[in-house]
Amino acid sequence: MSGGLTIRPARESDAGAIADMLGKLADYLGDGEAFSTTPETVRRHGFGDGAAFGVLIAEAGGAMQGMALYFRHFSTTRGQAGVYVQDLWIEPQARGQRLGEDLLRAVARVAGAGWGAAYLMLTVHRDNPDALRFYERLGFHAHDNDLPMVLGAGAFRALAGAEAA
Repeated sequence: MSGGLTIRPARESDAGAIADMLGKLADYLGDGEAFSTTPETVRRHGFGDGAAFGVLIAEAGGAMQGMALYFRHFSTTRGQAGVYVQDLWIEPQARGQRLGEDLLRAVARVAGAGWGAAYLMLTVHRDNPDALRFYERLGFHAHDNDLPMVLGAGAFRALAGAEAA
């Protein structure tokens, strides 16, 4: 890291700032209308026993410059634990300083030491060529046979309800 930047684990008191950065990312990607994360949902799901995700915060001079939100992953093909980076956000004024790379490196260290992660996965929006170039420069590559799919809230509830019947 350079320029007085530090990377630290998020604290529960960061929930508002995390939700704000996630909202900026959603707007940047054109997902703003669908965005519904709040400081409360960040607190509920990101902290305490059974937290669904972790967050690393990058800051300089007490000001947040970026964040990486991640969680455990497992590959049956690899037979190994990994880490999935769901969201990586760098404030516009902090871009071009390798802060995204620093955050990914820190996530890899945390996951490697914490649960033996041996790989890192993420998804990049096809219409975000700057991000695609960034990830490819770091050595990421696409799996052409994999197509991410989502079962949305209504269909998820229907599926869960059908199983209970």
